[in-house]
Amino acid sequence: MNALYTNFQHYFEIIIADTADLLEHVYKLRYQVLCVEKRLPGFDSTHRFDQQERDSYDSHSLHALLRYRPTNDFIGTVRLILPNAEQPDKKLPVEIYGRADSTLCDIQALPRSETAEISRFLVISQFDRRRSDRRRDDRRKQAAENFEEKKLNQECRMKDRRSALSIALVLMAGVMRMSIKYNIRNWLSVMDPALNRLLGFYGLNFNPIGPLVDYHGFRRSYYVKVDDVLEKMYKDHYDAWEVVTERGIYSRYPTK
Repeated sequence: MNALYTNFQHYFEIIIADTADLLEHVYKLRYQVLCVEKRLPGFDSTHRFDQQERDSYDSHSLHALLRYRPTNDFIGTVRLILPNAEQPDKKLPVEIYGRADSTLCDIQALPRSETAEISRFLVISQFDRRRSDRRRDDRRKQAAENFEEKKLNQECRMKDRRSALSIALVLMAGVMRMSIKYNIRNWLSVMDPALNRLLGFYGLNFNPIGPLVDYHGFRRSYYVKVDDVLEKMYKDHYDAWEVVTERGIYSRYPTK
């Protein structure tokens, strides 16, 4: 059993938020990160008297929580926005705000029932290693603030990846569980480029399909086929693949 998966099992638990009580935890954690910590611009706590952050996409989304086993606290959450069965013409946020280039990805041509948008990818401040990269210029600040690229060469980074578990990788394990269960084969996202760089370290990087846009900070539209990600991870990042797929339980690829 590899070190990444061992650390994952020891420290973290993924919980699908499929009850009213768990959803309340999701919305309160989002309120903490977005409205109290104010980690992204554009979120206001003024009218949120219940201290929960919600929007119109939550009613047709899947949600996952990340529990930190040593303290039993919820420390992160992520949602997967599904097509709205009651409003089939309702656009995803990436279609409204992302300025996606149809020559790079024709979102309208994707099978809607198999396509979902990853959103509200959040971790409380003390666990977020990407805080220093938020709202900063993509290329200029990457060289100055990315610890791995600044301090380590490729060989050292690979060694570190096998022993240090990223919260982002664990949250993607939650995304994978929901995707396999609901037969989601295409992922879209309007993502912080720093997050995509981090995911790429594990073979999970998405393909950029649009320019930087100012949407709760500077972000870019991304797209990837789920099977392409799984295949790449299985071949080149098997230790990370075991984390994301729960050693093959949530995957279309068998274990080695």
